[in-house]
Amino acid sequence: MIKKASYIALISSFTWLMACNKQQATQQKTTFTKIDSLTETYLILQDSLLHAWNVMAWDEKEKTKAMHGLIHMMHQKEEFDDQQLVTLEQRLDQLDRIRFTQKSLANNYVIEEYDFASNSLVSEILSLAEADPEFIKNMAAQKLVDKVKMSDQRVGEYRSQYDKIASRYNAFLEKNNDYIKEIDKDYNGEKYALFQMAYD
Repeated sequence: MIKKASYIALISSFTWLMACNKQQATQQKTTFTKIDSLTETYLILQDSLLHAWNVMAWDEKEKTKAMHGLIHMMHQKEEFDDQQLVTLEQRLDQLDRIRFTQKSLANNYVIEEYDFASNSLVSEILSLAEADPEFIKNMAAQKLVDKVKMSDQRVGEYRSQYDKIASRYNAFLEKNNDYIKEIDKDYNGEKYALFQMAYD
């Protein structure tokens, strides 16, 4: 009788142990799957953010390049003031140096300074180019003028797209704060600044 009772107790203990092991394995699997899924989402958001930034930065550089091209063409015409063109060229070079980065975006004054300088140059260079009827008839000049205008019109759209992705990224960080260190060991707790902050 004692042996039978011991045997039943042993079987019960074994069954309970197996159940515990199975539950623990299930929990580990669930945790692993969650981290796996969060890591994938995290990487997708990072890639999307980088892509949105690169598209915007490339378009800004192309706009500046087109303005340099217009100044170069105007230098070849006697109708334009060379000294005025040299000054515009210097200001364009300065624009490249004060261009904001993802980190400096957090400083509203950096955006304001860049936008003021950029808008002024766009306005002055286009006005100068379009003031000369003969110059603007040149197809190459007209192409550069159109490129500057179109790029300038896309600024708000590109910034808005970047802000949407950055907002989703920041929200993801807040929601999954407990898992971030498991997802990215190098994460330093920083969130991305938005262009919208500069306008508020």
